[in-house]
Amino acid sequence: MHYTAVLVNAQHGHARIMAAWREAKAWLVAGHRLVITIRPENRNSAQNAALHAWIGEIAAQKEWAGAKREPETWKRLLVASWLRARGESIEILPALDGHGVDFVFRRTSTLTKAECSELLEYVIAWAVDNGVIHEDREMVPT
Repeated sequence: MHYTAVLVNAQHGHARIMAAWREAKAWLVAGHRLVITIRPENRNSAQNAALHAWIGEIAAQKEWAGAKREPETWKRLLVASWLRARGESIEILPALDGHGVDFVFRRTSTLTKAECSELLEYVIAWAVDNGVIHEDREMVPT
């Protein structure tokens, strides 16, 4: 059994939770144990596309530390900077093989919709402040 529901308001949420209860009750009566998880909505595909479009523009137009950087490198730099700006931190740990250090930080795929919106605003502000031009500067999905 797998049941996923997106709750959009209190009335809709109540109806969906009651439907989930009807599904779960039979399983519980039969002796099965179930897990319920309630969490904020994850980022959406429009947010993801906008974020990657802006990061692509930054990678195409800017250099960092004297060289052009791949979009993935820019993404890591921007996420780390955004995390510090909101009071979170990345971890710098000794490498498992004993050579150097590795950086451990949050992946954008785990962001909530609200967090992704905040990150996107941060990336756009950084880009605009640093002279990056994007075809559609109004592209900020909700």
